[in-house]
Amino acid sequence: MLVTGCTRKDISIDKTSKASQYITILGTAQDGGFPHIGCQKKCCNDFYEGISPKQKVVSLGLIDREAQQKFLFEATPDISTQLADLEKNHLRTSTIIDGVFITHAHMGHYAGLLYFGKEALGKKDIPVYAMPKMKNFLINNGPWSQLVTNKNIAFSNLRKDKVVQLNNSLKVTPFLVPHRDEFSETVGYKIEGKNKSALFIPDINKWSLWGKNIVEEVKKVDYAFLDATFFKEGEINRPMSEVPHPFIEETVDLFKNESLTTKNKVIFIHFNHTNPALQPNSKERNELTLLGYKFATEGKQFEL
Repeated sequence: MLVTGCTRKDISIDKTSKASQYITILGTAQDGGFPHIGCQKKCCNDFYEGISPKQKVVSLGLIDREAQQKFLFEATPDISTQLADLEKNHLRTSTIIDGVFITHAHMGHYAGLLYFGKEALGKKDIPVYAMPKMKNFLINNGPWSQLVTNKNIAFSNLRKDKVVQLNNSLKVTPFLVPHRDEFSETVGYKIEGKNKSALFIPDINKWSLWGKNIVEEVKKVDYAFLDATFFKEGEINRPMSEVPHPFIEETVDLFKNESLTTKNKVIFIHFNHTNPALQPNSKERNELTLLGYKFATEGKQFEL
């Protein structure tokens, strides 16, 4: 998705933690990353002036040290450095990755699969977890189809609401969410470890269009990584109905009467470059932090 135009109490654990199972943040930005292509406004100019750091495209790493397994959520354009992060800072094994879970067929979430091909990595049978329409899109459209014919990737089929048991104590469940499904369906994931669980919903049109109550779903888990593409209406110079997402302001309004414990579970992720909450020291981010909300940052870990 290309979107242009500009304007603590911590539940995570230290990067040096020896937890056996955990999620690590590998990227926080919307599909186009930060800085964003074509952006000449202050938000991206701050990067070129050395004020704001680069932000990779949204991705989670899932680590199980006991089982010696590591999984990736989303194959982004930053996949090379994100996989290197997993290997260098978390778990080095003979396998570059034990599986990649894809949410949908928008640029930032699957384009990185190309790096598994013969022009780059050239490995065989890297497991890719994909829903039926997503799988068919990759099989029937080049250049993705070449990954299949050359056996660079091997599909592990997903079905909505069906649990994928990764090992004795780690499981992942995909569930459908409403989004702009031009080429594939869109899913979020529930990730469950030995002791804790998490939701990962980087893209959804609006919470009201989902068949579930987001507040109640957040209460069922320990962490909820939620779509935070835009902060509010009018943030970009185009009709925002063309790229629907729940504004952070809308999400906060839904949780306004909830306990601090519930608000602490909300971790915003998938920020457009225009979103002031992308920047660590912005007024908007600081105000919401005081209310109990959290913001995904690269390198943070969340024990399962």
